[in-house]
Amino acid sequence: MATSPETIKKYQKRRWSSLQSQEARLAWRLLLPTAFIVFGLVVFPAVFSIWISFHKVNLSNLNDVFHAPFVGLDNYERVIKDFAFKWSSWKNMGAYITSIVYSFVSTILTILIGLVAALLLNRPFRARGISRAVFLFPYVAPIVSVAFVWRWILDPRPSGVANDILMRLNLIDRPLGFLSTPGLALILVIIFTGWRYFPFAMLMILARLQAIDKTLYEAADVDGANTWHKFWSITLPELRYVVGALFLLRLIWTFNKFDDIYLLTGGGFGTNVMPVLTYQFSFRLFNFGVGAASAMILLITLVAFLVVYVGIFMRYTEEV
Repeated sequence: MATSPETIKKYQKRRWSSLQSQEARLAWRLLLPTAFIVFGLVVFPAVFSIWISFHKVNLSNLNDVFHAPFVGLDNYERVIKDFAFKWSSWKNMGAYITSIVYSFVSTILTILIGLVAALLLNRPFRARGISRAVFLFPYVAPIVSVAFVWRWILDPRPSGVANDILMRLNLIDRPLGFLSTPGLALILVIIFTGWRYFPFAMLMILARLQAIDKTLYEAADVDGANTWHKFWSITLPELRYVVGALFLLRLIWTFNKFDDIYLLTGGGFGTNVMPVLTYQFSFRLFNFGVGAASAMILLITLVAFLVVYVGIFMRYTEEV
């Protein structure tokens, strides 16, 4: 028997006025402002950057960017051949290789310092709360002030703190240009990054350390295990998920990091990484197409690493 139109309309009206439908409409109304903001500030700029990377966009046609000439992969070719993979020595690597070295080494250093700090602060001692607050200073301090303090310490003039101390100890005869020496500048930038961001790793690791079941250590003591055995057999396995997540997050953030290196060296003296290169193309040379291509190479690298890392990490966790 066919349903009459009046019955269908009554059913639709009853369904429209039901509590479940009202809640669904309310949810959409609450989500729409956030969806518009995300689209306007994230989705559209990302898609627009991809489009720009295949076009010649500079100051001459910035007022009519949607009619910019299509250049295909020319922007990518310029970045790869002239800047990203240009290599003369280990002290003057291309921006892409420098980004990889800087990101991986500084991320590992960050986690190692954070692990040591967390192990120290996990032990009971007087003024432990104050010590934890002091350890957080590098992470919560403004990056501009911290970077300029480091530049003052590493000042190439005799009045620089590091040069003054080394010369007083007769370890050097003349002032050193710490941040203007290729190779040494990259090492110091890596050390700076490890020092600045280790509190984040320390907090995450410390939280996991305090959640480890103490009976595991008591059982190890009964079996005669020493400190190293307990660390290797109990502490590290319990930290593997936290450390794995930390490594992924810190690597992504460091690979995209711009302000640390720019404030310390401006990207010069062998420290020119991909984010700084993108800035130089876009806001110094005003070649926005090449700058967008540089940013896309950065994005492709991160996505590829994310896929590989998550696949390996998930396989490892399933086996364990």
